[in-house]
Amino acid sequence: MASEEFRLVSPEINHQGRLPRKYTNEGQGAKKNISPRLEWYNVPEGTKSLALVVEDIDAPDPSGPIVPWTHWVVVNIPPTLKGLPEGFSGKEEEVGGEYAGIKEGNNDWKVPGWRGPKLPTHGHRFQFKLYALDDEVHLGNKVTKERLLEAIEGHVLGEAVLTAIF
Repeated sequence: MASEEFRLVSPEINHQGRLPRKYTNEGQGAKKNISPRLEWYNVPEGTKSLALVVEDIDAPDPSGPIVPWTHWVVVNIPPTLKGLPEGFSGKEEEVGGEYAGIKEGNNDWKVPGWRGPKLPTHGHRFQFKLYALDDEVHLGNKVTKERLLEAIEGHVLGEAVLTAIF
């Protein structure tokens, strides 16, 4: 049943799948590193925590090949939450409550939190991937996409993907 599918959506990403400029670091209307609102539905049964990785999957490496560039890593999201509010990045303790235990990892700029894109060329695909996990992730103070993906191997109950274009 398609209606039972684990889904990730953002009300701000329009029907054409465009990432609005306000979530980027480029041009008029851009707001500095404001993370977009995300919502998820139908979290798989048995989920103990959620983890999010956001990447530019069309990022060119200076030496030539396409190498995904990480914009955001978030771990230990309680499965009872239904989403992350706009501008959440960097404010998990300020927001408090169930959000307080969430941890943001380092992106490919080597700093924690959301970093909006500023691109030499447009048309890049940004993949938001939400993992439903059968346990919490314990990575200490240095959370990265690579360490997360290694730690969750064999613990993924489901994945939900949202792709936006910028």
